[in-house]
Amino acid sequence: MTDTDLWVRRFHPAADAPSQLLCLPHAGGAASYFFAVSRELSPEIDVLSVQYPGRHDRRTEPCLDSISELADRLVAALRPLAGRPVAIFGHSLGATLGFEVARRLERDGVEPTALFASGRRAPHLRRLERTHLLDDAALIADMRSLAGTDSALLDDDDVLSMLLPAVRGDYYAAETYEYQPGPRLGCPIYSLVGDSDPKVTVEEANAWREHTSAGFELAVLPGGHFYLNDHVPDILRRIRQHACVRVKESTAR
Repeated sequence: MTDTDLWVRRFHPAADAPSQLLCLPHAGGAASYFFAVSRELSPEIDVLSVQYPGRHDRRTEPCLDSISELADRLVAALRPLAGRPVAIFGHSLGATLGFEVARRLERDGVEPTALFASGRRAPHLRRLERTHLLDDAALIADMRSLAGTDSALLDDDDVLSMLLPAVRGDYYAAETYEYQPGPRLGCPIYSLVGDSDPKVTVEEANAWREHTSAGFELAVLPGGHFYLNDHVPDILRRIRQHACVRVKESTAR
């Protein structure tokens, strides 16, 4: 198995699609979170879902608790897939990771066509967050409050024993992330946020505009941190619309 195979799941391969979408899960999330997205977008867009270490089929690997290291490792694994335009969609932790991946790709001469930053404040904004220091019961309570994990899984002790180390590591990565100033991204940023998200305000989501020299759009949708679960058709429409525009621009050149 190659490093690319470890990191990337292509649930519905679309080798002939003109563009790719790199999907980055939230804290504690797995590549399978984007299975339905892959199914709906294939074959027009080739969806690359990222599997972080420490979960599902990578559960025996140690978790990476640094966004910088995650970005370095992921970009290296993505190199064999270069060659087609790629947009990035990241939710929560995945949005910050997507920003760092985009930065690295641009340094390597590969400009993503867009960054979709969902459910996350702009990288330069800090909050004092210590969820990763909570005991197991409090960490589980936090997960329940966000409603992003099936409650039945949170009641299964065997599942929790496998899930919690990855969740704690991801929270540590997100909460200790330190933004390093640098050039703005050359791709547009689309920031999406739920209007009642306890993890990010609309103002914090709007601040993503400071990180692009291209276009910016902010979409505020009803819901909390996992607002996207209730707005999949709308989000897919936005992704498709962006992909169509980029393909037309490439064809016109």
